[in-house]
Amino acid sequence: MEVKVIGAGLAGSEAALQLAKRGIKVKLYEMRPVKSTGAHKTDKFAEFVCSNSLGAADCSNASGLLKKEMEILGGELIKIARDCAVPAGSALAIDRELFSDTVTQKIKANPNIEIINEEVVEIPEGNVIMASGPLTSDLMAESIKNFTDSDHLYFFDAIAPIVEKDSIDFEKAFWASRYDKGEASYINCPMNKEQYERFYNILINSPKIELKEFEKNAKFFESCLPIEVLASRGVDTLRFGPMKPVGLVDKRTGEENYAVVQLRQDNSAKTLFNLVGFQTNLKWGAQKELLQSIPGLENVNIVRYGVMHRNTFINSPKLLNATLQTRKRETLFFAGQITGTEGYTESIASGLLAGINMARFLNNENLLILPEETMLGALTRYISNPEHEKFQPINSNWGIVPAVELPKKERKNKKLKAELIVKRSIEVLSSFV
Repeated sequence: MEVKVIGAGLAGSEAALQLAKRGIKVKLYEMRPVKSTGAHKTDKFAEFVCSNSLGAADCSNASGLLKKEMEILGGELIKIARDCAVPAGSALAIDRELFSDTVTQKIKANPNIEIINEEVVEIPEGNVIMASGPLTSDLMAESIKNFTDSDHLYFFDAIAPIVEKDSIDFEKAFWASRYDKGEASYINCPMNKEQYERFYNILINSPKIELKEFEKNAKFFESCLPIEVLASRGVDTLRFGPMKPVGLVDKRTGEENYAVVQLRQDNSAKTLFNLVGFQTNLKWGAQKELLQSIPGLENVNIVRYGVMHRNTFINSPKLLNATLQTRKRETLFFAGQITGTEGYTESIASGLLAGINMARFLNNENLLILPEETMLGALTRYISNPEHEKFQPINSNWGIVPAVELPKKERKNKKLKAELIVKRSIEVLSSFV
């Protein structure tokens, strides 16, 4: 038995490891470094392209529950992520280079995985997991389009800038996590009203990189909007979004500020930090001017500027079952962000399920359709629901799982609701497994 896995990103790497540990031979195809995507910086597997955060670390958040479910299901990359974690308050952020190196070494050392560095330009015959990712090459995208008999949908993803910590002025910046949750692991740059309004005016008047003609009608994914798009919705939008000051108090002054820019650790050495929520498509000169208008970043050294790139995803409700197997061809599965599951954690989780189900398919076992009470079950059922007419990418959230019954006086208690959903999910999944 042999499976071809197309793409060695997060989903493809997880799927390959799941198959290999079940004794199935894998041919893992990765076009880098023969051909670049324009967003990746290395030829390593499972490279984090945008943020280095996988979202919430614990089960008080939907993303945290998904991580717990992956651990119950025997996920490989979630274990590596925890081993490569860097301080990020209540979030799970990783040293992206260490994580990618570790995954690459683990795959290369596996005798059941053969690595083939070449671009695959059409969907192969045989047993295949397509995990070519949101940056699928044009030729492969055309092959997928021909297979699906429908146009692709597109949305844009944007990358935030990364800066050197030693160039930050800590006479103005301070360390803290929101509401003092966890250790004080974020760098915070506070603004008063006058400073914020100056920053806002620079932002909304800054020149943007011109989109190509074929990209101009593409959609933005709501949870990863460029900061300039958010700002266009109103002067206070950022103050209620990525720059909200609530729960961030500089203990030197005891004051809550008008707005706050947060920076999150990007590597284990604590030398690099990325700007939280600052995905952008501004021209690089404009980015420099904007960042240096932030108190504490006046002399900041930018090691990577923000960029924006088109992400590709299929119309999964018309194409996939909740098992991630295609309805049209039983030997073909899809996994990762190309399915319309948005987010690093979600991408890994879909690769996990695709790998498990491909193995079960080859062993003539029933494929897993995870219970709807679980986050991964709810997510895969959502993206495969044929009733969706205007499908858009989605990440894990409480709204897609069945509601829990609460006493009337507790119906607005979001914390209790989350606790009950988590308890139910873990019990259901443990019994299911």
